[in-house]
Amino acid sequence: MKATFIKYIPSLFIAFIFVQSLFFKFSGSYETQYIFSTLGTWSGLAWFGQYGAYLIGTFELIASILLFTRLHGLAALLSMGIMTGAIFFHLFTPLGVPMPVFDSAGQVIGDDGGQLFILACVVWLSSGFLVIRDTRSTDGILNKILPINRVAL
Repeated sequence: MKATFIKYIPSLFIAFIFVQSLFFKFSGSYETQYIFSTLGTWSGLAWFGQYGAYLIGTFELIASILLFTRLHGLAALLSMGIMTGAIFFHLFTPLGVPMPVFDSAGQVIGDDGGQLFILACVVWLSSGFLVIRDTRSTDGILNKILPINRVAL
């Protein structure tokens, strides 16, 4: 029972972060517009600036749901992939680590001090834990798919 319970703490954390961010991604908030328009301009992919938030939000929703099914290992791998992209874009593009904070009129009133980046890192670590755990679990889907050491955690 204890081993099963351990997977739910990081799963709940990941799902909470992803689900609470859906409002921003699907409502076209100023923060989301800033992030995805910056990335769209940087990459030269105008469509990403316009539709990237919907695409990423959809994958985050899928991962959030699958984290609580027998496919939780694949969901953790998907979550880790999403967060790898987020971390990369924060570190190696004009986006940067601190994100601007906007008021209701769309004016920048400060920055988040890197909070969004830190959350991406913690979600990445939580996802990594779940991926490793599922890979080593005898009943894990990743254990069945990937030819890696079969020792249970």
